[in-house]
Amino acid sequence: MKAKELMDKEFVYLNCDDNVVEVSKVMEEIRRFTCPVVNDNKQLVGWITSFDITKGLREGNQKIKEIMSSYEEITTIHEDAPARLAVILTANNKFVTVPVINDDNQVIGMIRSCDIVELLSELYDIKVYKLYEAMQHQLKGVTWEELMSASALVSKKTTGVKISPEDYEANIMNATFGEAIWATGGLEKFFAGLISVGEMVIARKVGKARR
Repeated sequence: MKAKELMDKEFVYLNCDDNVVEVSKVMEEIRRFTCPVVNDNKQLVGWITSFDITKGLREGNQKIKEIMSSYEEITTIHEDAPARLAVILTANNKFVTVPVINDDNQVIGMIRSCDIVELLSELYDIKVYKLYEAMQHQLKGVTWEELMSASALVSKKTTGVKISPEDYEANIMNATFGEAIWATGGLEKFFAGLISVGEMVIARKVGKARR
């Protein structure tokens, strides 16, 4: 899944010269804590949060450009980036929203933490092996046996406990996504483990090809 498949295309954007008081009313009406600030070409130039608005009202600021975060301070995600990157960004940085941009730096959507929670709740009861099947599909030319072998090695490296590829396979056949998140210590660690498995499989394939 790519970021653009997870993003919300319905969002409000602001202009640098918008009035702080009027923006506060809009954000309250649409019940949003964050909004992107764009130029006339819809390119991202700034970011506003409800905290910025509160501070701006208290200090008597008039324009959004006086209180917004600059472009350099904003964390974005490209529309074609893996959706899991958005999950990691929000988890690591406790973001409420991450703006999605295209090649022209135009804001085309928002990925919100609530969207991620909703998606994860739908995935919670999915068996873990389904995720590994999806990974195998993405890693062209990798067999299931190679994937399980790499997974067992990554598991040993992470936990210090040796496990055979066969036992690892049995575990993921029975475990759900929710159980796996709990067992690995959180969503970030679970996905980090999957990434490590993918990297190891590729490295081993390259090593064999060079022999």
